[in-house]
Amino acid sequence: MSGELTYLDHAASTPMRREAIEAMLPFLDQQFANPNGSHRFARQARAALDDARDVIADVVGCRPGEIIFTGGGTEADNTAIVGTVARHGGTAVCSAAEHHAVLHAVEHVAGRVVGVDECGAIDLEQFGAAVDSSVSVVSVMAVNNEVGSITDVAAAADVARRRHPGVRVHTDAVQAASWLDLREITPHVDLLSLSAHKFGGPKGVGVLVERSPGCFAPLLIGGGQERERRSGTQNVSGVVAMAEALRLADVERDAERARLTVLRDLLVDGLVEALPDVRETVDRSRKVAGSAHVCIADLENEALLYLLDEGGVCASAASACAAGAMEPSHVLAAMGVERRWSTGALRLTLGRTTTVADVDRAVAVMVAAVERIRGFSR
Repeated sequence: MSGELTYLDHAASTPMRREAIEAMLPFLDQQFANPNGSHRFARQARAALDDARDVIADVVGCRPGEIIFTGGGTEADNTAIVGTVARHGGTAVCSAAEHHAVLHAVEHVAGRVVGVDECGAIDLEQFGAAVDSSVSVVSVMAVNNEVGSITDVAAAADVARRRHPGVRVHTDAVQAASWLDLREITPHVDLLSLSAHKFGGPKGVGVLVERSPGCFAPLLIGGGQERERRSGTQNVSGVVAMAEALRLADVERDAERARLTVLRDLLVDGLVEALPDVRETVDRSRKVAGSAHVCIADLENEALLYLLDEGGVCASAASACAAGAMEPSHVLAAMGVERRWSTGALRLTLGRTTTVADVDRAVAVMVAAVERIRGFSR
């Protein structure tokens, strides 16, 4: 994506991998059958679905039967929280910096929302105090979708279970697959959510891992697909593409993480050195390699994003789900970032297609845009 367009919004969505597109094409054309039928064409589709389930289970670190295919990360998150409370009663707990798919689900079941530290990771002391025998599920995101901070999911799970041994632990790992080895997270949780378009797969397909049988009551009922845990004909082409994208992300993770750490540092350092009153939001040691979130003092990011787009740089201010909102990010508010900084927040996220040329061009365009805005305001 170098050249006329510099794409720095990989946390919102990643470009589909060519390998994933090629993997899905046969199931959009010749192998179109419903995988739940009994004839040979249906069995071919079922075999592709089973193979994809095996691949995903290997990368996640679970058994194939624990994989449930969903319509995306939001459905997986909602099912994990609302479905668990529906089955077991009680309520839920999450942090104030969670993605809205989790935060609003917890609010929907009249749950409890606890604070985060200055990096956006859940405050374990507040978290522990909020968990008691009335809590049936807790949700702790592995990687924050706005600022890229990493939460120690294992430590949070340990805190929750010491307070209430019967609690189910869910992690929104939607932003984690490209950066963290999921096999190191999965053993500590009961439920885990993924979304294909965050790691080079298609939109509209995701995964919910259910490691403890009977965690939740299904939100979708009907045909009893996915072992009666999620009814509806499976998106075979999307699932096949998702499996291939996740497999490749797993294979390439270490090399890409090293490469993008260098590019991320060049990007942030270039902005901080060229412009006054710019600061990195989260310490680099506590966030993933693809996150270059910065805050620019006394600046309205709406005007900045317009000028960046005009200059061919695609970026965002917060979660894509909150784009267009005039209020500062709820994540930055939870982190205690002052309004004079949070109104100038810029979420720059790198990915597989990002190059040195992209970074150089982005710095030049952003510096010019900020100077232009500040010149108008004098």
